[in-house]
Amino acid sequence: MKDIANIKLTSYSHGAGCGCKISPKALTTVLKTSVPQIQSDKLIVGNDTRDDAAVYDIGNGQGVISTTDFFLPIVDDPFKFGKIAAANAISDIYAMGGKPIMAIAILGWPINTISAEVANQVIEGGREICREAGIVLAGGHSIDNPEPLFGLAVTGLVDLKNLKRNDTATAGCSLYLTKPLGVGILATAQKDGKLLDEHADIAPNSMMKLNSIGEKLSVMEGVTALTDVTGFGLLGHLLEICEGSNVQAVIEYEDVPIFKEIYSYLEQGCIPGGTNRNWESYGDKIALPDESMRNILADAQTSGGLLIAVKEDNAKAIEELLDSNKLYSKSIGYLTEYEDGTMIVVK
Repeated sequence: MKDIANIKLTSYSHGAGCGCKISPKALTTVLKTSVPQIQSDKLIVGNDTRDDAAVYDIGNGQGVISTTDFFLPIVDDPFKFGKIAAANAISDIYAMGGKPIMAIAILGWPINTISAEVANQVIEGGREICREAGIVLAGGHSIDNPEPLFGLAVTGLVDLKNLKRNDTATAGCSLYLTKPLGVGILATAQKDGKLLDEHADIAPNSMMKLNSIGEKLSVMEGVTALTDVTGFGLLGHLLEICEGSNVQAVIEYEDVPIFKEIYSYLEQGCIPGGTNRNWESYGDKIALPDESMRNILADAQTSGGLLIAVKEDNAKAIEELLDSNKLYSKSIGYLTEYEDGTMIVVK
């Protein structure tokens, strides 16, 4: 068995983090059903818009938010892996404008290959992030599994008047992204043994940062849509906003936050498999001036930033909020009326 000091968790997984997600195209096939579904007017958000979490009306103007997220190791350090997986799962609550209240752990572990002590450190990382979010890790379920995996099922609450969705954006809105892109590329470089020591903390530090700003954004005027950027990349999650809201997006590439360290790794071919699957799923709906941009804009993120659509009149207040919370606060583009089959134009 591998002990904690010598463990390299990423060597036990075929993929990394949200790069393991099934592609948007394949997911459509997976979710297709001919089975009649129970209809409930209490279900405010289901899976029809591919939003971040389900929302159920519990009365008194409140909704309960329910989500789950888990994946294979994206870093070698078990404690950091637990923190990243937990932050990624809790992000879905914040992306709906909600407040997390409780989490349940999901653990798959090759118990005869990697010691239980290593699994304990993964859980401890999850507990630490739950503590930061002000919630309890209240239990969970574990199985013996060929590859290590970890995540959370998270419950949250939201005042329905402040609920944020990914299908309610309007033309004329400015777009904001709170974290830089590139963690998928950096994680792939690590898995390939190419990541420089001085770059080792860049991706983990970003991925372990909670998207708790979402709770504050929920009460801000003019925020018309909100989602987080994970395995489908910036383009994929922006496309969900565009298709759900029937709008078109224009991205100003020079204004998109990107980790500058990724370019040398791109030259070395450190591209997540999830990025290629993403492009195969939706590339026909994107207009790029340079094909090299797709490996960044479709980069499969893990615990990425929040993507915000806000009315132009309220943009300054959002920028001030983001800036005061030390988040990227420059607009990365805007939404327009939908005109043709190209949903996203990159300039």
